[in-house]
Amino acid sequence: MDDKNHIVMKRLVILSVLALTLFAFSGPKASIEWNFTEYNFGQIEKNKPATIEFSFKNPGMIPIVVTDVKSSCGCTVPEYPKEPIAPGSEGKIVVTYDAKVSGYFSKTITVHTNTSQGKTLLYIKGEVN
Repeated sequence: MDDKNHIVMKRLVILSVLALTLFAFSGPKASIEWNFTEYNFGQIEKNKPATIEFSFKNPGMIPIVVTDVKSSCGCTVPEYPKEPIAPGSEGKIVVTYDAKVSGYFSKTITVHTNTSQGKTLLYIKGEVN
């Protein structure tokens, strides 16, 4: 093989690798449907934790992977599925608010997934008596 053909082959290999890499990162994404993304606990009793389940469904053809869930403060503890949610299946994010401080509260929970949105914001609020 002469030098010209060798250079052309190298370029083709490099372009092929680049094209496959771009496809992998821009390929199809999972989709997610939430039953609701905001919840108002209303009046809750002090020192009695309050819990809510945010349910979602996978209407797509690709499993949903919840990669991380973060709350806006340590008083709010989220639990999430560690296993992929198969197409047609449902999952849930369980959020518990530790009602140790009296007064109004408003908290945000950020759910990171492999969906086209990338992340979803869940909101809880209420008032501790």
